[in-house]
Amino acid sequence: MVELLSIPADFFQQLLKSTIALLVVLDPLGIVPIYIAITEKMESKKRLEASKTIVITAAGLLFAFAIAGTQIFAIFGITIYGFMVAGGVLLFIVAVELLKGGRSFMATAEESEHAGIVPLAFPLLAGPGAITAVIIALETSGLVVTIIAILAVIAITYAILNYADKIYRILGKRGSLIVSRVFAVFVAAIAVQYIVQGVKALF
Repeated sequence: MVELLSIPADFFQQLLKSTIALLVVLDPLGIVPIYIAITEKMESKKRLEASKTIVITAAGLLFAFAIAGTQIFAIFGITIYGFMVAGGVLLFIVAVELLKGGRSFMATAEESEHAGIVPLAFPLLAGPGAITAVIIALETSGLVVTIIAILAVIAITYAILNYADKIYRILGKRGSLIVSRVFAVFVAAIAVQYIVQGVKALF
């Protein structure tokens, strides 16, 4: 484990590695169909507010675990593997709901200014995989690299969500529906993988 506040000699290499790893795990392009489905009936102003809420919430969770992830787990007496199992179960429930059309999420979106926090901010963006990636980056590259990597990935995610309308126009309503259903299956598979990995490590 490196010194948390130290800057590694291969700073840019570590930063690139951590940023790419986190970007792949968050997969902001993958959540676009779900984001569109949830915010479809919103006005553009409310959609912009929703995207800000989503990225701020996701960033807050990632920063919290980057700074005090191991301490948070210690306080509650849980391990990262137990968190992976719990997060996987939640993610699987989200996937099932999305396969059914995500009606409960969209109903919440119409009624709340905080639409999209579940499932977009958590567990799709700042889920078990992202939190694990952040903790690994912290232990291998230090806090400075980890914080900059989170900022970079969150900025990319925000930009992608702001271009969701253009992506939607390219896909069309039917195309977006198909992509969101296909992605829901991948979300379910990721959830199962989290559960299996967590259970194997625990037992």
